[in-house]
Amino acid sequence: MKTEFNEIYLSSVIGRSVINNKGEQLGILRDLIMIPGDVFPEVSHIIFKSPKGVQSLPWSEVALFTHIVISSVGINPPGLRPYETQEGEILVKRDLLDKQIVDVNGAKVVRVNDIKLGNLNQKLCIFSVDIGFRGLLRRLGYERFGGFIARSLRKEIPQTEISWEYVQPLEIHSSKLALNIARNQMNELHPADLADIIENIPIQNIRTVLDSMDAETTGETLYELEPEMRNVVISQMDDEEVSDILEEMEHDEAADVLSDLPEEKAQELLDLMDHDDAEDIQELLEHEEDSAGGLMNPDYFRLSSDITVGRALQILRENAAEIETIYYGYIVDNEERLEGVISLKTLLLADPAIHITDVMEENIKSVTIDAEPVDMLETLAKYDLIAVPVLDDEHKMAGIVTVDDVLAHYLPSILKHKRR
Repeated sequence: MKTEFNEIYLSSVIGRSVINNKGEQLGILRDLIMIPGDVFPEVSHIIFKSPKGVQSLPWSEVALFTHIVISSVGINPPGLRPYETQEGEILVKRDLLDKQIVDVNGAKVVRVNDIKLGNLNQKLCIFSVDIGFRGLLRRLGYERFGGFIARSLRKEIPQTEISWEYVQPLEIHSSKLALNIARNQMNELHPADLADIIENIPIQNIRTVLDSMDAETTGETLYELEPEMRNVVISQMDDEEVSDILEEMEHDEAADVLSDLPEEKAQELLDLMDHDDAEDIQELLEHEEDSAGGLMNPDYFRLSSDITVGRALQILRENAAEIETIYYGYIVDNEERLEGVISLKTLLLADPAIHITDVMEENIKSVTIDAEPVDMLETLAKYDLIAVPVLDDEHKMAGIVTVDDVLAHYLPSILKHKRR
């Protein structure tokens, strides 16, 4: 009977003797062959090293697993075959142990230190993967010693496992398990976390992560990557795909991405993009990278001076989804000249029936399009602003620069996730 255990770790059985029911040793357990199951993956065969070479034996012939006793008497049980590697075959130790997986809840790349096996309807199944320090200690044979040390320090070594139901192989019926991801949860991660994951996985697995995300999330993630890594990721995609992603991004962020690419490559991508989007991005690329023109976002909350506060709120609701940053409403004339500014708080608290010119601020603080970061920071800090309007050479509204755009310029490079 195989019901002598409910759960057991791979590290506890690998290397044990395989014996028949007379106690005669047949070999040493080397690995297990995994196949899909109804609930959890099942072990179909055990693989052991014998004097005759590496052998495989069907799981059905195993009577006890904790001591790996087979049901037959002799040294040639039914189903015993010389083991030969099969394409697409998944071996538990070879293909899972020490491999990287994405811990979606922890938003990081971790390593499989051990594997929990379990008895389900007389079948040996994979229940979970152990990614914690306890699993590593168990592998090394120091779990008890580690537990003793932890207790002496009045600490506990936590169990850190991911159930197999949240682990999916890179490719169906494939042994390529260097990365496993819960694909349906990837879009729920913050782009900065996704960027950290991409920067910590093998390059050949990047494509798999990208395929699990929608275009908008991919764009936000690309922007969070360091420039060198970003260019590597873009090289994994075709130009049509990249241009579609750039169209989903905010124009200032798309410009940042393109500015780090070779000029010829950037122009090829611009040529594939929607004309209006490409035109706006091209204009941003013409400014110095660390000037107000290079840092600004050309999309802002525009209002005209001939409307009421109620109408302004209606326009806000209609356009908020399309505008990245809304801290203020900027009142401009037909030629994009700035006439006034109104904060979102003022707009929400004002009487909807009054005219917007009655509550807007006319003493406007702005920066020029060629202003340097120190000038922008001084203006933002002096007047306690969250964003400052950028005016071009004709004193027309060109865009806005937010405080996080400027602060990111001054962050130490080791803390930067954004290049702005």
